[in-house]
Amino acid sequence: MAKNVFQEVIRDRILYIIGFYVFLFALASRIIPEFAATAKEKMLLDFGLAAMNASGLIVTIFVGTGLVNKEIDKRTILVLMAKPISRSEFIISKYLGLSAVLAVLVAAMTAIYFVFLQFSQIPYQTTSILIAVIFLFLQLSLITAVAITLSVFTSSLLATALTFAVYLMGNITPDLVQLGRLSRNSGMEKLTQGLYLILPDLSRLDLKNDAVYGLQALPDPMALIINAGYGLLYSVMLLAIAILIFSQREF
Repeated sequence: MAKNVFQEVIRDRILYIIGFYVFLFALASRIIPEFAATAKEKMLLDFGLAAMNASGLIVTIFVGTGLVNKEIDKRTILVLMAKPISRSEFIISKYLGLSAVLAVLVAAMTAIYFVFLQFSQIPYQTTSILIAVIFLFLQLSLITAVAITLSVFTSSLLATALTFAVYLMGNITPDLVQLGRLSRNSGMEKLTQGLYLILPDLSRLDLKNDAVYGLQALPDPMALIINAGYGLLYSVMLLAIAILIFSQREF
């Protein structure tokens, strides 16, 4: 089932996303030097990683939120459930299939990214960029788990909106805690603390700034391991919730 998801998404969408990324980066490499007299190299480094993030996020949200509901709307879920396939296997296969697509997509965009950097003769630190790309994949995998979890009990449209909201809030959860403290309001502090505990802290998996502006210093290996473990554990927890909810649904 995971292989079927992988083949379907690869066939339908991934080539367009890669082409979109090439177009964006080629356009940026032409425009940015015209308007940025200084720091244009770092701007191109940053733009390439940001465009990679945005392209992967488009696939993650719009494909991930439709994986389960598409089977329900087409009534193919009835055929699948009649086969010797458990509901947990159904959810996990959807997650693994889309994660494999994201791995191929991120790898392809990374190769294109390095080609553009070489062609433009922009200095870069390979190790830092590769670490940032790996953590980008972990972040997209976590958002995939969010999308699938939300889609098992809401419509695709609502799941898309909520997943995007989780992504936005997840990138600023530490700032929300600081905002609650600055408000000096106990109710606001409890609210922001609650959001921090519930929402994924996606800033742990965002190493783009380290790759672009910290070229001489690699992140602490222990911190990398802890943050990677956090992302994986959060994804597993979300999938467990998705399986629990999906197992209670009647078709």
